Amino acid sequence: MLTNAPTPANAKYTPGQIVRHTRHEYRGVIVDVDPSFQGADELYEEAVETAEEEAQAPKDHPWYHVLVDEEDVVTYVAEDHLSADRDDSPIDHPMLEDFLGERRDDGSYAPLHTVN
Repeated sequence: MLTNAPTPANAKYTPGQIVRHTRHEYRGVIVDVDPSFQGADELYEEAVETAEEEAQAPKDHPWYHVLVDEEDVVTYVAEDHLSADRDDSPIDHPMLEDFLGERRDDGSYAPLHTVN
């Protein structure tokens, strides 16, 4: 996680952006983006088993590492299962300061690592 690689051009969301999971309703903040699914096949198969047939996320779309608000959890979520969150309250997560810096005026967080 956090490879300091540029955000993929086809990614809808960026590190520091607050999002909401469209199926499970939790909110969180993105800390890293993969251009496609980068986990083990078993992890993908597990995700597919718990997803509804029409909600299966393709491996070739962006996937995001998300710190879950008010939890000590990091999730790996397909772009198809996220939406921008309009709630401007801060994210409460014990690892937030490990990945992100100051909150911006728009409610997002500045990533600690920048790409040259």
